[in-house]
Amino acid sequence: MAKRGGFPGAMPGNMNNLMKQAQKMQKQMEEKTKEIEAKEWEATAGGGAVTVKVSGKKEVVSVKLSEEVVDPDDIEMLEDLIVAATNEALRKMEEESASVMNSITGGLGGLGGGFPF
Repeated sequence: MAKRGGFPGAMPGNMNNLMKQAQKMQKQMEEKTKEIEAKEWEATAGGGAVTVKVSGKKEVVSVKLSEEVVDPDDIEMLEDLIVAATNEALRKMEEESASVMNSITGGLGGLGGGFPF
């Protein structure tokens, strides 16, 4: 007897289950993405002289400088500290974001494309 439709050797219901699982995973990822975008991460540099907060949208939310780090004769050091604190805050955000998404996808993050992470 000939098989009709579907994939050879696959049961028709399996494809529906797979699609339902993919949709569930996509919904979970969208929810977690919203949670991450609403969250903030903070990092410091220069022993706390510079503090930077970033959002899950990869935007700098705030920069705080202690008075002793503001030296008009050494602007370069201040710039370096701001860059270092910003990069560390962004690294923390990316690390947590990747961890959360991997927990949903089981390490299959690249499948489907179009996800904002």
